[in-house]
Amino acid sequence: MKTQSLFKEYIWLLNTLLRYKKISLAEINEKWVNTELSGGIEIARSTFNRHKEAIENIFGILIECDVKDGYKYYIENEEDLKENSIQNWLFSTLSVNNLLSGSVSLKNKILLETIPTNGNYLEDIIKAIKDKRRVEIEYKKYGGDSTKRLTFDPYCLKMHNRRWYLLGHFQRKAKKGEPEIKRDGLPDGYIEYYGTFSLDRIISLKVTSEIFIENENFNAKEYFKECFGIVHGDGTPLQRVVIRAFEFERFNMQDLPWHPSQKIIEEGENYIDYEFHLRPSLDFSHFIIGRGCYVKVLEPQWLADEIYNMLADTAMLYEEE
Repeated sequence: MKTQSLFKEYIWLLNTLLRYKKISLAEINEKWVNTELSGGIEIARSTFNRHKEAIENIFGILIECDVKDGYKYYIENEEDLKENSIQNWLFSTLSVNNLLSGSVSLKNKILLETIPTNGNYLEDIIKAIKDKRRVEIEYKKYGGDSTKRLTFDPYCLKMHNRRWYLLGHFQRKAKKGEPEIKRDGLPDGYIEYYGTFSLDRIISLKVTSEIFIENENFNAKEYFKECFGIVHGDGTPLQRVVIRAFEFERFNMQDLPWHPSQKIIEEGENYIDYEFHLRPSLDFSHFIIGRGCYVKVLEPQWLADEIYNMLADTAMLYEEE
């Protein structure tokens, strides 16, 4: 069977399990034979078991069987498909791809957004992360006139606002009075820190032959957990933020949450108050401004003042001759 057809079967099976939560193989086949993919032929148990194994290997999604509930199948780690995880991204991408592949005739009526990958850098970086090899990049910051050459350990990739970012791990000698860090793979008398780089600002990239020992306690998800986007080390502390959303934005925020910590704490006649626990860095402020007059910061006061001043500066641009 062609790979493309197999992927379509995997996606169909996952979507069916997500929809019905718990379902037997007989019930799966009742629905399967009514699809164009089946050709009227049921899924054999041996084929089903191979699909289960392939889905676990490709997506990291575990399909288990509840023997006590009539041998019904379910997704054990369904939460992984509800988070900003690679499983969710890959599953969503392939699901949409399956829909679009059968809609080529509508190519002028289905418009997509482009996500830049900057040539082969994404592929090279993924291989470097897998092989634990250091990378050397030539990098130019936004608004910068010169480039900088850097060598570091590639720790993780993160997508944010339609851009790919690479998190690099650095190490240097501890300065006088600066406490050194003790762990395997880090030389004595050294400290470590991290930096984030946009892939579309990398001028050149080389995967070196130098192997690095990754910090086994590092967790990329935990590292960015308190961040709104990719800004981490700017000194902004974790704190409670309350946003009041008006008109259509109050419903948009329910459908497309700004952050995993978001929750509703109050609802009024024409507004909803949302609470967050995050680091309200500058990228968060810019995002709030992008929502215009449909949101208002209630807490903390310093953030409300910052937004007010930024909006006032924006208004002045239109007052100048």
